[in-house]
Amino acid sequence: MKRVNRPAYAVSFLLIFCAFALNYSYAQKIRWNKVKILFYTKNGKGYVHDNIASSVTAIQSLSKQHGFAVDVSDDPAVFTDDNLKQYDALVFSNTNNDVFDTDAQRVALMRYMQAGGNFVGLHSASGTERKWRWFKDMLGGTFFWHEPGQSFTVKILDDKNPALAHLPAEWKRETDEFYFVKEMAVNLHVLAVNDHTTIQKPAGKALDTFGTVFPSVWWHEYDGGRAFYTSLGHQKEDYEKEDLKRHILGGIEWAIGPQKPRNYSKAYATSPNDEVRKK
Repeated sequence: MKRVNRPAYAVSFLLIFCAFALNYSYAQKIRWNKVKILFYTKNGKGYVHDNIASSVTAIQSLSKQHGFAVDVSDDPAVFTDDNLKQYDALVFSNTNNDVFDTDAQRVALMRYMQAGGNFVGLHSASGTERKWRWFKDMLGGTFFWHEPGQSFTVKILDDKNPALAHLPAEWKRETDEFYFVKEMAVNLHVLAVNDHTTIQKPAGKALDTFGTVFPSVWWHEYDGGRAFYTSLGHQKEDYEKEDLKRHILGGIEWAIGPQKPRNYSKAYATSPNDEVRKK
């Protein structure tokens, strides 16, 4: 595949993309013994990653180490107002395709976020609910394509964020999937980018929106809540490694942000197609 130099507009756009993240306060301290998360692993019809069991083991290990509570489920029936209000964050671990049975369950997720909830998406979570506009906007985009699994380099843009502070400026992924995401939100705080010049066997569908790099880790505020996403973590063996486990833990910490209870008086959704209200 032909290499292209990063155009000036792409550099400017990417700098704007990540500017807020670099100036955001990192003073927050999480009281992990006060944290409870839902670790959701549902997959719809289609490809199911073999890393899910390993990701569950990883989050349970982190739970024991840091003292937070975690419920693991692949049952969409857990998505009700009464159940979700107890969680400080919802982590979608390698979910894919349609992961809800009813619109009421989708609305419960919307209302959770509108009440000040927090979301973390891991790897193939960007392939979740691909036909649902609100979910795609909340995550920050939707899966387009990935290069064949191989080594590549991740460039860290924000080395103060707790999801990345433990990593070198260039995070070498021995084997992972270089994701390209489409329909990206314009207000994302990009924390890291994949370097496409380090791909050895490109397969021809690369997006050059950002020249030779592509966002791989980001966060933003959306519809009353906070959402964090990382496209990294395809190999099941990665979930046994400290670098990815600390990356996930830091993403959860960042999504939770200032610890506060959910306020359902601010939740307004009645349909998955409801327009997001401007604050």
